[in-house]
Amino acid sequence: MAIEELILHMNEGVGETSYASNSLLQRTVISMIWVAQQAPTLSSWYQRSWIALKLPSEKSNHKLPSFQVFLNDLPGSDFNTVFRSLPSFCKKLEEEKGSKFKPCFIAGVPGSFYGRLFHNKSLHFVHSSYALMWLSEAPKAMGSKPELINKGNICVAKTSPPTVFKAYNQQFNRDFSMFLKSRAEELVPGGRMVLTTMASFSSDDPLSHLGICRIKAQRHGLRGVYYLGCPHLRTLGLIEEEKLDAFNLSYYAPTKEEVKKVIEEEGSFKLQRLETFAMDWDTYIRKANGSLDKQARAAVMATGIRAVGEPILSSQFGEAIMDDLFRRFKDDVVDYMETYKCKYINLVISLTKKS
Repeated sequence: MAIEELILHMNEGVGETSYASNSLLQRTVISMIWVAQQAPTLSSWYQRSWIALKLPSEKSNHKLPSFQVFLNDLPGSDFNTVFRSLPSFCKKLEEEKGSKFKPCFIAGVPGSFYGRLFHNKSLHFVHSSYALMWLSEAPKAMGSKPELINKGNICVAKTSPPTVFKAYNQQFNRDFSMFLKSRAEELVPGGRMVLTTMASFSSDDPLSHLGICRIKAQRHGLRGVYYLGCPHLRTLGLIEEEKLDAFNLSYYAPTKEEVKKVIEEEGSFKLQRLETFAMDWDTYIRKANGSLDKQARAAVMATGIRAVGEPILSSQFGEAIMDDLFRRFKDDVVDYMETYKCKYINLVISLTKKS
């Protein structure tokens, strides 16, 4: 099993810094696309992709069919917390649907989706949200000493040379192509997929490849969400420079054009729709609680990033510095939100398997 599959997971449990308690951004993005209240242009085509799920419930004389749902994640992820939440989830469904409800059978399938997970032609619908920007591994095409090529960065950054951009792009192309090929073998002819991922508006803006759009010019260097407070801790001597320079996140936010190119070249799917939409950094927090002040919103954002990034960062830099790192990151966010207008960039992809 690749090391990325062991360490690339969210914080476990239901504690203060757990993913279960801090996935507000991810839930908001799904809600925005599902309900499409803030993006009416997405509404009709996205809902058409779910038509096989929606039609039975709209016919008063018909019951919903039974569904078999498979939840997939890497083996290191916290399936137990998900499973413990299922009884209340199913009860809520039953209360909402009443007599039309039939049992929904749910199972967990651990493994990387950059490969086969299911039997041939066994799936009718695939949904992936906020996952495809995580690569199967950090690109190795940067050479035997990537720390010398991408020095001072932990991913694609403003100061990264063209070879780093090329290596990350090639890794994304390989991974996304394998994802499409694998799902094509598992879906029935005419089966559908809806995919949501962080994306980039432009391949010319390195910060954009973190799924972040700069509205105003950046002051100095990369201080985006996934860069965190690592440079500060290095300055204080809490992170070894060699460890920081040798570390590269397996993360890449593709452009709309990059995604379309891979889909066309792989050839298994018909592209129904490809849309990009942006949301302010703290939109998801304001939607949940508009009364929070700037400091409180920064704290929510920092804890959310910690829930996602702490396992992989602590594996490289150690657990002892995590509290300090994310405290400094919160301070950076407050400062950044004072001056700049940044947005998360999201890409929604609707696909149908060719017959």
